[in-house]
Amino acid sequence: MKMIPHLFTLLGVLALGSTSVFGQASAAADLAKEKAKLPDAVRAIAEKGESVVKTATAAKPSVAERKVANPNDPAQWGKEEVHRLAVVDINFGGNTQTVMFELMDDAAPRHVANFVENAEAGAYKGLAIHRAIDGYLVQTGDPLTADDSKRNEWGTGGEDKTVAAELKLPHKLGSVAMARRNDAVNPDRKSNGYQFYFALGNLSALNGAYSVFGQVVSGLEVLESISRVPVDSNDSPLARIEVKSIRVVDQKGPLVVMRESSGSGSGKKRFTKPASARGPFERFLDRVW
Repeated sequence: MKMIPHLFTLLGVLALGSTSVFGQASAAADLAKEKAKLPDAVRAIAEKGESVVKTATAAKPSVAERKVANPNDPAQWGKEEVHRLAVVDINFGGNTQTVMFELMDDAAPRHVANFVENAEAGAYKGLAIHRAIDGYLVQTGDPLTADDSKRNEWGTGGEDKTVAAELKLPHKLGSVAMARRNDAVNPDRKSNGYQFYFALGNLSALNGAYSVFGQVVSGLEVLESISRVPVDSNDSPLARIEVKSIRVVDQKGPLVVMRESSGSGSGKKRFTKPASARGPFERFLDRVW
């Protein structure tokens, strides 16, 4: 059993790294010494573990490689490409936060047309986020949430209009889909005409059951923050979080990261709004600053 301490020491050498050249050379020398003390069978196990560690490290893609591998990255949209975006301004945490998602006309034309009609009619203005589940989803769009006195009914409104199912797109991180009543009372899986949700976790079990019609391209971190707020027994946020407005705009060319977010202190970069989605004051500030 004397080999066990040597094996633990060797594994410790494998687990630790040094950022200096001299530290790396010293670690390599220690590794060779410890390996020499081990019986052949144990040494083979240790060397196999070392190989797995090296392979796992080498296989991890760089940030640049991950970006190149993501064809949906809005920063890589072609200069002549036109993407239809929904710009959602939300009153949250004492500030206006913006979420943008692309509308998938090709895969869900009926749902996109319905959503655009609602947005242009101002149907979503002043409605609350009525469902927030940490790391899973955020839901809004219920007309009843305009009235706090109907809080116990939140999540049941909007059934006066439905949209025929369009089930082509899968759920993935940032997918936007319409809510609906369950199969027992809605076997055709028609969507609620107003309520929609953002997927923030593994919702693959809903594939083929709920109609996805959009994909978040900016503001996912805002939605993730909303999903973590304190909620009541119905998963409704205790403090009101309200949709200020939703606009539909056409974005030509890439949606490029150009400036750091202000006032957050995080230093994180965000996508700038398309020019057509900015108000007069925002456009004025862009020109001045």
